[in-house]
Amino acid sequence: MRAIVYAEYGPPEVLALEQIAQPLPADGELLVRISACSINPGDWDVLHGTPYLLRTSTGLLRPKHPVLGLAVAGRVERVGRNVTKCRVGDAIYAGIGHGGFAEFARVPETAAAPMPSGLTFEQAAAVPVAGTAALQALCDVARVKAGQRVLINGASGGVGTFAVQIAKACGAEVTGVCSTSNIDLVRSLGAHQVVDYTRDDFTVGEGRYDVIFDNVGNRSLADLRRALGFSGWALLGLNQ
Repeated sequence: MRAIVYAEYGPPEVLALEQIAQPLPADGELLVRISACSINPGDWDVLHGTPYLLRTSTGLLRPKHPVLGLAVAGRVERVGRNVTKCRVGDAIYAGIGHGGFAEFARVPETAAAPMPSGLTFEQAAAVPVAGTAALQALCDVARVKAGQRVLINGASGGVGTFAVQIAKACGAEVTGVCSTSNIDLVRSLGAHQVVDYTRDDFTVGEGRYDVIFDNVGNRSLADLRRALGFSGWALLGLNQ
């Protein structure tokens, strides 16, 4: 099969299109024919091998896994032993950790889910990393409730676009922070207010929020604390 591989850490120039052996699904795994794979900040980090602590899991001197790709969507080509929920031909999407930049990838059945009807493969592949990060932060950690005031810093990025919609669906009053060119986008996702960071500073003034979800990391904790209510949450998320 064809795959985008890399044998050393470095810039995008270390990536190469090569022919490699097609993987075989182990027990509890699926072999998926990849239709789409999203590119996430984690792929950039793993490509460069930074921060260096990351290499304790990806390989100290060189990559343990030669194919990047954290999140995929496609159709099940083969199933391994003890697979009980997925069948050949099923359309699935999954977060797999590595291996998505190829024609086929091994996917643990536990990491796969049926692809929602109405989504394209490209749309579905964007969900497992960015969408899950936003969902876990707002619903599992902050437990956003109806009527709360939620600010999303980086509202036009991968995680941020999901976060605006999820917070709105929870019944929160949503403020999105983005650049001038993305104001209409963020507003169309359901934000009640939009702050243009090139003109205004959301940490200055009388605005107070129950939850601030910072996907950019360009403000100090002291800045975020200043914009929070007495018992508010400040969540540091994934970069754009």
